[in-house]
Amino acid sequence: MSQTASPTGFQLRGLHVLAIIVGFFLVVIAVDTGFTVMAIRTFPGEVSVTPYEDGVAYNKKLAQLAAQDRLGWRATAQSGAGGGVTVSFRDRAGAPVTGLAVHAKLERPATESGRKTAKFAETAPGIYVARVAGLTGAWDLSLVARSRAGARFEAERRLTWR
Repeated sequence: MSQTASPTGFQLRGLHVLAIIVGFFLVVIAVDTGFTVMAIRTFPGEVSVTPYEDGVAYNKKLAQLAAQDRLGWRATAQSGAGGGVTVSFRDRAGAPVTGLAVHAKLERPATESGRKTAKFAETAPGIYVARVAGLTGAWDLSLVARSRAGARFEAERRLTWR
């Protein structure tokens, strides 16, 4: 075989091809490693502290939601001035649901730090109010209401304070 020289005098040899291929894969691996490190630093992947127990309790949760649906209750929640939270409960006919024990937790949407609890008092038929200090911005409200007869109602809402 005869080799012909290029006009610039450069000849592509096997060592050059090997260096190009190895360099390509080193760049791909470096970029993938960088993205993986950034992803793990921003979200470690843990949504629940007890994932197995949450999975086992899933059918129980579905049964509770079906029972709640049979109640026909509806809840609305509003944020108020000074960290006030107002929740209104209505039954299927639109009448206020009175005499409930309402407890809630408030936590930031992106993190569980700064979690706050609230106990509500009925101020008017079907209207329950709680005061929680230090609320600004967006918070997720998870509430549980229980009647004297043992009925249970759960709701989640996102509320925003300015």
